[in-house]
Amino acid sequence: MNARLRIAAAVLFAVIVGGGIWWLVVRLHPSASGDTLVLYGNVDIREVQPAFNDTGAVTAMKVSEGAIVKRSELIATIDDSRYAAALAQARQQADNLKAALAKLVKGSRPEEIAQAKATMEGLRAIYDNNNILYRRTVGLVPHGAASTEDRDNALAQMNSSHDSYEAARQAYILAVKGPRAEDITAARAAYGAAEAAVTLAAREFADTKLYAPADGIVEDRILEPGDMASPSTPVFTIALPNPLWVRAYVPEAELGRIRLGMGASITTDSYPGRVYHGWIGYLSPTSEFTPKTVETSELRTALVYQLRVYVCDARDELRLGMPATVQINLNQAVATSMPGCGPGDAAHH
Repeated sequence: MNARLRIAAAVLFAVIVGGGIWWLVVRLHPSASGDTLVLYGNVDIREVQPAFNDTGAVTAMKVSEGAIVKRSELIATIDDSRYAAALAQARQQADNLKAALAKLVKGSRPEEIAQAKATMEGLRAIYDNNNILYRRTVGLVPHGAASTEDRDNALAQMNSSHDSYEAARQAYILAVKGPRAEDITAARAAYGAAEAAVTLAAREFADTKLYAPADGIVEDRILEPGDMASPSTPVFTIALPNPLWVRAYVPEAELGRIRLGMGASITTDSYPGRVYHGWIGYLSPTSEFTPKTVETSELRTALVYQLRVYVCDARDELRLGMPATVQINLNQAVATSMPGCGPGDAAHH
């Protein structure tokens, strides 16, 4: 009796194991039955981890896990006091250089030219008078009315006044001509550099605010207020559900029967009887060994090609990572353009 029970148990165990293996092969291995190709995959998971371009202490985290964020939505800030001060300093420097450049471009004011001219003419009169005095002294020396010392002093005064007049004349010429072109060019370059510094400071100040890079769902808050942020430190992990696709793998033997743009039907275990509209939007140009997460150990050596089946999900029912079954009608007409999502992108069957 015990022997019969042991035999029956062994037979039952073999049936269970064999059935399990058969289920794994049928469930996980792509199959083509007649005109329909059945593939198994998962709704693809795509994530981004935005970070600040600046370094500083986090002052606010605007969203939490599970929040739906829109592109360009403010999601976090860091302390901006240092960046605001640097921006103000850069703007002041640029304003100073702009004023200096404007002064050079406009040249001398009429009043400055008139003043230089008056100074020159005054010194010319002094020089002329000293010149006359010197000549007169030179004529008196032979008659004993003036000494040689008086002559030398008169000569020194004439030469000194001539030098002063010549300096004033050159100053008048410069006032009329205005600044040199080289000076204006250098001033313009300095002002341009100051403007670039303002642009950089403004960019750094703006980078104290972090915005969502795309529409998505917050999966994880990596930092909290008070933490130090830097360009190498992610602040959030955001899942990107759009566009949504199922990542699946097609065997090499079936590769010649599918084409880009072919329509597909997608189903999940979470919503039995509901079929989602989709289409093949990507087919890998290179083969790979079947991923371990897809096939059993006996089937991992098969070469497959990755494809993406884009899915329409108007009801927002599909979740990233969800297992999905893809059915492709192999006899459908060749699409002339990539399909899109319409009003009836999911239906009950």
